[in-house]
Amino acid sequence: MSASREKQNRQAAAGQADPKTAREAQQRKEEKRTNLLYGVIAAAVLIALAVSLVWRSDFLPKMTTAATIDGEKYTAAEVGYYYQTAYRNFLNQYSYFTSYLGLNTGASLKSQELSADSASMLGIEVPEPAEGEEASTGMTWHDYFLDEALENMSVIQAALKAAEAEGFAYPAGVQVQYEDNMAALKSAAAASGISVSQYLKGNFGAGVTEKVYGEQLMRVLRYSAYADAYQNSQVYSDSELEETYNADRNSYDHVSYETVSISGAAESTTDDEGNTVEPTEEESAAALEAAQEAAQAVLEGVEDGGDLEKLADEHEGTYSENENGSYSAGSVVSEWLYDSARKSGDAAVLEDGTVQYVVVFHDRFRDENPTIDIRHILVPLGTGSIAEGEEGYEDEQAQLKADAHARAEELLAQWQSGEATEDSFAALAMKESTDGSKYDGGLYTEVYQGQMVTEFNDWCFDAARRSGDTGVVDTQYGSHIMYFSGVNRNRWQAQAASNLRNEAYAAWEEELTAGSTIQRSESGLKFIG
Repeated sequence: MSASREKQNRQAAAGQADPKTAREAQQRKEEKRTNLLYGVIAAAVLIALAVSLVWRSDFLPKMTTAATIDGEKYTAAEVGYYYQTAYRNFLNQYSYFTSYLGLNTGASLKSQELSADSASMLGIEVPEPAEGEEASTGMTWHDYFLDEALENMSVIQAALKAAEAEGFAYPAGVQVQYEDNMAALKSAAAASGISVSQYLKGNFGAGVTEKVYGEQLMRVLRYSAYADAYQNSQVYSDSELEETYNADRNSYDHVSYETVSISGAAESTTDDEGNTVEPTEEESAAALEAAQEAAQAVLEGVEDGGDLEKLADEHEGTYSENENGSYSAGSVVSEWLYDSARKSGDAAVLEDGTVQYVVVFHDRFRDENPTIDIRHILVPLGTGSIAEGEEGYEDEQAQLKADAHARAEELLAQWQSGEATEDSFAALAMKESTDGSKYDGGLYTEVYQGQMVTEFNDWCFDAARRSGDTGVVDTQYGSHIMYFSGVNRNRWQAQAASNLRNEAYAAWEEELTAGSTIQRSESGLKFIG
């Protein structure tokens, strides 16, 4: 997968994975490349009240040095930009379990300690506590985000210096993205009925002016482009990919299987006064035993040739079927399914806490299906004026869809009347598309079957599809002008290459910043957070 595609994937909302699993913690620890760009412009604005105290003015944060990285000085305003960006991106990424991590977004970050458990889940090493003492990080959430900000700044500075020494030519998408972001900033401020200065001050703190914001935004964009170019330059042979696969087959293989889950938890009851009465130990033991007996009965039924789904109904279990399951470290079911001794037709009862699972294994395989590369230009649906459920809503929506489709056909015809090359399509995408891929000429690489919405996916994976094919596809998001670039490597190979590129980037980043020194200045840091 290309670096640009990885960047787009990081923008997308991922499923809500359990933050407690070791695999998730390891993934976060290994995710070396920090998302610095997205979520910078907040959807909602909380404006800090202007007061007359000198330390709240814009002058001192703009002038006072807060950090020096390898001799290059940064003001409190500049550090504040990265601090707030790190904080906002963290909330965007982990919003669904900030409370689980112990982060109170309504309180001062300086007053909240980062617990050892939370640090471990975030991939931060915690010193072993002395005998009889509890593990402690000795740091606050403010410290965590400040560390993130300064580390990000160090990486960006080193990368930009390397790009300059190399004579790296930044792609046109950098300037386009910069202009779009600055326009979005002004629109957000106008929508809030305040000036850009007020908007930035409310979101990033005193001293972050439009000039400061623009300068740091451009640095981030250039860093991202240079890092993308580095990752795109990493190419791996089939033998290298096969070696990567063999070193960790569980991460690439899929399994097909069926399960029936039966709860062995005793239910609580309610007394005459409406109070909840928890089950007794005897009731809990009886419920677990009943679930174990039911699971055993289901297993025996399967071994006698019975239908698992029907057996689930007979024994009050929940049936499920998965044709493309993935490995999950620590999962009782997953560990059984991925045992190298597993054969088609194997069945077993597995216990996970009070839940009993009857599992039937069918197959283990790696995804040999090819991925594809596609460019597209998104023409979004217009905004209607009639609320859903009101008279005329359906007619208005139909008209909005027709308008988007007509505009897409018009743009396609415009492209066809010109050079009609992939390069000219990319140029048109950068100018006209409203999708985030526009900055890469509308390109998505190594797209796999089922990744995109149905209509988009079906057009891409039509068996008759050939390089250079074009068309207009309508989805819930609007109309997409499609350009089929071609078939790429198999899905498992794409995953292996992506992992190797991530490892290469981590080593590259470490090499860039080896020996780098960050000096902090408390006189400037006091303005942050």
